[in-house]
Amino acid sequence: MTEVPAARTPEEVRRALAEQIGSGRLRPGQRLGAERALAAEFGVSRATLRQALAVLEEGGVVRRVPGRGGGTFLAKGKIERDLSRIVGVPALLRSQGVVAGTRVLSARLAEADDITAQALRARPGELVIDLVRIRLADGSPFSLEHARFPARRFPGLLELPLGGSVYELLEEHFGAEPADAVERIEVVLASADEAAILDIEPGAPLMAITRTTTDPDGEPIEFSRDLFRADRTRIVVRTGASGGGASRAVPGRARAVELHAQAAV
Repeated sequence: MTEVPAARTPEEVRRALAEQIGSGRLRPGQRLGAERALAAEFGVSRATLRQALAVLEEGGVVRRVPGRGGGTFLAKGKIERDLSRIVGVPALLRSQGVVAGTRVLSARLAEADDITAQALRARPGELVIDLVRIRLADGSPFSLEHARFPARRFPGLLELPLGGSVYELLEEHFGAEPADAVERIEVVLASADEAAILDIEPGAPLMAITRTTTDPDGEPIEFSRDLFRADRTRIVVRTGASGGGASRAVPGRARAVELHAQAAV
């Protein structure tokens, strides 16, 4: 068996690791070998290895988790969030071959603040159903949802199982079908609490999507603010043919929009 010359520079190590990853020998989310073993494999110092890993991490190819039980992991594939469709997160994940899961953090009646009341066309202080959930993709946190629904329209919603799609519950039990949504997207930096919930570093970029969903009659049925991990999410925007006026989305024609943010130094 011919011995392959060991890589010596950080760039050579990076290329060798990228080749291993590209060959499919490693699965998304899989842990790479320990630094000591990897350094020995490539015949370099751990400092040189770390330089190569830093470049791969910057490019989103790997992610490094500090602490006991951490290590270097192959980054998981990004999940596409298609803005031309109104679909719940479970259906979104299933359509891309990802196992969906949910943790309900809180589900309660609360008084609408001014912003929520305006979005739902309610009076300030009117009761709304306030639901906070963590969405899981293949067992790891993917997004943090904070949704509010008009309580007067959906009595008994809190008594239903809230671990799946609320849209399906609204349609099945109340005949309320989501027909239109206005979504506003911005990049924000994770607070300490949000980072702990989503298993990321404080200050990591998140995609914040504020959404107002209406039924076929134009009545608001949901107001929410969702935080998606930017390292696991890709926004897709579908556009029709050019010309005046609104046009329907054209299947197969899509643009992927990547949003990035840097913490202040």
